[in-house]
Amino acid sequence: MSSETGFVTLEIKSPSLNISRSARLAIALGSLAALSGCLSSSDSQQADPVVVENPVAYVERALLFDENTGALVEDNLADPSAFRPGARLLLKASATADAETRDIASRAFAGPQFLDDNGQLRYDVKDLHVSHDGSRLLFSMRAPEIEDADDEDQPTWNIWEYDVSTDALRRIIDSDVTARAGQDVAPAYLPDGRIVFSSTRQRISKAVLLDEGKPQYSGLDEEGDSPAFVLHVMDDDGQNIEQITFNQSHDLDPMVSDDGTIVFSRWDNAGQTRNNGVNLYRVNPDGTGLSYLFGRHSHDSVPETNDIQYLQSRKSDSGNLLVQLRPFESDDYASVLAEVDVDQFVEANLRIDGTEGSGQRSLVPGVGLDGQLSLKGSYASVSPLLDGTNRYLVSWTPCRLRETATDRIVNCTEDRLQSEEYQPAEPVYGLWLLDITSETQRPVVPPVEGIQFDEAVLMKERSLEGFIPESQFTGDEGALGDAGYGVLHIRSVYDIDGVDTTPAGIAAMADPLHTPPEDRPARFLRLEKPVAIPDENVRDFDNSAFGRSRAQLMREILGYVPIEPDGSVKVAVPANVAFAISVLDEQGQRIGARHQNWLTVRPGETLECSGCHNPNSPTPHGRPDAGPSSVWGGAATTSLPFPNTDQALFADMGETMAQVFARINEIRRPTPDVIYADEWSGDAVDPKPDSFAYAYADLQTPPPISGVCATDWAPNCRIVINYEQHIHPLWGLNREVLDPNTLEVVDDYTCTSCHSDIDAADMPQLPAGQLDLGDGPSPDEPLHFNAYRELLFPDSEQELVNGALIDVLVDSGEVLRDEEGNPILDANGDEQPILVTVPVQASMSVNGARASRFFDVFAEGGTHRDFLTPAELRLIAEWLDIGGQYFNNPFDAPED
Repeated sequence: MSSETGFVTLEIKSPSLNISRSARLAIALGSLAALSGCLSSSDSQQADPVVVENPVAYVERALLFDENTGALVEDNLADPSAFRPGARLLLKASATADAETRDIASRAFAGPQFLDDNGQLRYDVKDLHVSHDGSRLLFSMRAPEIEDADDEDQPTWNIWEYDVSTDALRRIIDSDVTARAGQDVAPAYLPDGRIVFSSTRQRISKAVLLDEGKPQYSGLDEEGDSPAFVLHVMDDDGQNIEQITFNQSHDLDPMVSDDGTIVFSRWDNAGQTRNNGVNLYRVNPDGTGLSYLFGRHSHDSVPETNDIQYLQSRKSDSGNLLVQLRPFESDDYASVLAEVDVDQFVEANLRIDGTEGSGQRSLVPGVGLDGQLSLKGSYASVSPLLDGTNRYLVSWTPCRLRETATDRIVNCTEDRLQSEEYQPAEPVYGLWLLDITSETQRPVVPPVEGIQFDEAVLMKERSLEGFIPESQFTGDEGALGDAGYGVLHIRSVYDIDGVDTTPAGIAAMADPLHTPPEDRPARFLRLEKPVAIPDENVRDFDNSAFGRSRAQLMREILGYVPIEPDGSVKVAVPANVAFAISVLDEQGQRIGARHQNWLTVRPGETLECSGCHNPNSPTPHGRPDAGPSSVWGGAATTSLPFPNTDQALFADMGETMAQVFARINEIRRPTPDVIYADEWSGDAVDPKPDSFAYAYADLQTPPPISGVCATDWAPNCRIVINYEQHIHPLWGLNREVLDPNTLEVVDDYTCTSCHSDIDAADMPQLPAGQLDLGDGPSPDEPLHFNAYRELLFPDSEQELVNGALIDVLVDSGEVLRDEEGNPILDANGDEQPILVTVPVQASMSVNGARASRFFDVFAEGGTHRDFLTPAELRLIAEWLDIGGQYFNNPFDAPED
C-alpha cells in the first residue's frame, strides 16, 4: 500500500481471446479500510472453515461492446429473456483466491452445432440458487443463438440443476417440447423439494384466454416489449407446472423466506403511473395470500437516483432482506446493496404503523450507481454467507477512468473525477469476500480485463424454511372455488386510509332511515380486468387500436355488484385473473381515482380489504399487517339487525352488512347489468326506495356482451366495449318522436341530425356545438372514425363559408418578424398579423365519465335531458371510465 495515496495496486489480467491490452489498476479504499489484501493471508483462510470447506459457484461473462460505437452494451432488467452470449458457469473449490476452478455447465452444449463461426461456445447462464443441503445448484441457462433463425425459433431459457456430489448436470424439464413452451428463469427450491420460478408460460392465463374465446398466447408486459414473466411452481422432475401469480408485467426473483412464503419482485405497471416500478411482494406457494410488502413509494430512496427498483431479494444474518437497488437499464451493471426491514417497515422511511423511520440501509454507502462514479467503486451482485459473521460474496469493480489523450486506464481520484481529461472506463468486476463488521474486502476471483465475474453463491448447507400446505376451502367459499370464483370482501369503501369519510359516520350511512339510498355516494362496485396483449406473431394490429391513450391498454369488465349501505362489499370474483375495482355513483360513474394495482384471488380464496386508498397518500396500503385499522367495526351486537333494517337480516357482532347478506342469503355474484333493489329497509322506512337497473337489454344498439352471457353470467363472461361496434352506433340511432295519431315526425333527437356536417337535405351545415358525430374516417387517423376524434381529441373551431367548413382564424396579437425581430411588412407596407385557430376542447376524457363535460347536457336541467336513455349513458360512462379505448379486444382490431 502506498502511504502517500492510500491505494492498493493489483494486476488486472487480460484474456487473449477478448482483450489485447492489460492495465495496472489502483483501487481506492475510500472509507473502507484495506478493501483488498488485508484478510488474504493463508493463515486467516485456513482458520475459516466456511471459506475453505465450501465451494463457490459463479458466472464468468464476457463484456459485450457495441460494434459501431465501441460502448459497453447495457443490460435491461425489464427484459428477463435478454441473451448475453459468452457466459460460463464455474465452480471454485473454495472461497479462496488460489482454489481450483472448473467449468460445470458447458458440457450441456457439446457438439459443433453449438459453436459460432469463430469456433466459440457462446451460451448464457444466470440466476444461481443453492439447495438446502448445499449439494445442488439451480440456475437458468440458454443455449447458443441459432444463426439466421427467427426470434421465435431461437433457444429458450431453461432451468438446470447441477449436483456437486455426483457431478451430474440435468435440465429440470426433460421434454424438449415442454422446455421450449416458455422462457424459464430465476429458480428457487421450495421446502418440499418443488421449484418456484418465473416464466412466460402463463399456463392458467392461457386457459382463461381460451375460455374467453381467444387463442392461447403469452401476454406481453404492459410496456409491450416482451411476454410477461410470472411465478410458477413445478416438481423437481419438471412435472405438474402450475402458474401462481397473474401480474400483467413481470414477477421476478422468487425467494423463500423462513416462514415459507415467497418474497419476489413485482413490476407494478398498471396504468403506467408515475409511482410504478418494481416492488417487493409476497405470496404463498399455492398462489394464495398475495400482498404488497415494500418499496412502492421508495424509488427515490437512493441519492441522485429516482428510479431504483427492488430486485434479487436474499436473506441476511440480521433477519432483514438483502436487496439490490438499481435502475432497469444500466451500462455499468452496478447496484446499491441494501438491507430492508420488511418486518417493521413498508417503505424506506415509513413503518407499518405509518410513523416515519429508517427501514433501509446500504451495506456500503456512497458507491457508484447508474453511471455515477465513486471512489468506493461499484457492486453488481451480492450473496450472504449466512454464517452469522455479516459477510458477503460480492461482485465489485474499482472506480476506473480512461485518460482521453493516451487511452490509458488509471485509478480514480477526486481531481480526476472532476477533470474533463478523463472518461469512465469499463468496469472490471471480480469476486470478493466483503466483511461489513471489520470493513474489509479480499479477493476470491481476481478481476480480469473484459470479463465480469458475477452472481457468486456459497455451496453451503442452510436451514430448511417453513412448509405451507396447499389451502383448503370449504362451505360457500369452497363451492365458489369449484365454480371458478374467489371472494372479495371490503369492510367499507368509505374508509379511505383509515379515515371515515362519511359526513355523520358509517353507522349513520348504514341506517336506511337516516340516509336514503339517493344520499349515499357509493352505490355500485365495478370489477375490471386487463386484456392480455399478444405479440405481433399472434395478432399484428396498429397502435391506434388503443385510441386516445395507451395508458390503460385494453380492459374488459367482469361485472357489477351493489355496495351495501355501510359501504361494504362481498362478491364472488373470477379466480386466477388480474382485476381492479372502481367505486361508482348512482349513475354508474366512477368516483375517485382509478385503482392502478392488480388484485388476484385463487379459487375459494377470500381477499380482505379494510377500505380504499388515496394513491397520492403515503399511508401504508395493500399489506395486511400495515396501515391503519378499519374504521368500521360493523355490527355492534349479535342476533340483531342493523338499525332500521329488515329483521331477517340479523347480524353477528363485528359483521359488515355484506357479510350479513352473504351469510343469510349467499355471496353476491357479479352481474352484467347495474342493478339496484332495496333489500335492507325495515318497517320504519316508508315509502321504500324505488328499484332501477341499467340493462344492456334496454339498448337498441349492439350490446357489449354475448348472447350466452346475457342469460347466464359466468366466470368467463366479459363486457367488451369497442367504439365502432358499441359506442358509435348510438349517434346514428333513429330518435325521431312521432305524433301518435298522424305518425308525423314532431321532433328528432337523433344525434347526427344536428351533430353532422350534412343536414337532412344533404347540404353542408355547421355541426352543432362544433361536434361532428357523423360516419367516416378521420383525416388525422384514417383507422379511427372522425366522431371518435371529435369527442376525445382537441379540435379547432370551424365556420361555414360559401358552403365549405373552414377553421376560424383570429388575430394572435403577434406579427410576422424577421430573424432580427423586425416586423415583416406586406406589399402595402402594413404589418402582417399572425392568425391562429380557435381551440375547441374535447367533450370526453379518457380519465373517466366524471372528467367528461359530455354528460353535463344530459343532466337535470341540461339541454339534452332524456335525449339518451339511462342504459345508453351507463354504456358511455363505463367505456370512458375504463379508458375510452377504440378497441378493447385486440382480435377485433384490424390486422396491420
